[in-house]
Amino acid sequence: MRAVTIYTDGACSGNPGAGGYGAVLLYGTARKELSGGFRKTTNNRMEVLGVIKGLEALKEPCSVKVYSDSKYVVDAIEKGWVKKWQRQGWMRNPKEKASNVDLWERLLALLEIHEVSFIWVKGHADNLENERCDQLARAAILKNTLENDENYETM
Repeated sequence: MRAVTIYTDGACSGNPGAGGYGAVLLYGTARKELSGGFRKTTNNRMEVLGVIKGLEALKEPCSVKVYSDSKYVVDAIEKGWVKKWQRQGWMRNPKEKASNVDLWERLLALLEIHEVSFIWVKGHADNLENERCDQLARAAILKNTLENDENYETM
C-alpha cells in the first residue's frame, strides 16, 4: 500500500456563511492541492469535506495519515463518536440528532477503502501544510463560482 499524507482544513466567512475547504496530498515528491467552496455552509461541514475530497482523490487503496486542526473531525473518528452515532441511528444522544450525516456517511465509506489514521495539529501554529490548507480554503470562499451545499439546509 502506498503511504500518503493528507493535510486538510475548512473555513467559513460567518458560521453559517460562505465556506471553503483545502487539502494538500503528499506522496514522495508528488504534491496535489485541492479546494472548493459553497455559498452557505458551516465550518464543520468544510472540515469534514476537506478530508473527504483528499481521500476521494486517491486512485487506489492507500495507507493515509490525515492531519487536521479540527478536533471535531479528529475526535469524531479517533474516539469512535461517528460509529456510535451511526449505531444509534445518527443520534448523538436520545434527544439530539448528529449533524452532517451525509458527510460522515461518505467519510465512513472511504475509511473502508483506505487505512487511515487522523492526527490533530494546532491551527495557525506555523505548520506549513496546515497553513497552506487554510489559504486554499479561504481563497475558495472568495471565488465567484461557489456551489450550493445541497445538504446544508436539510441538516
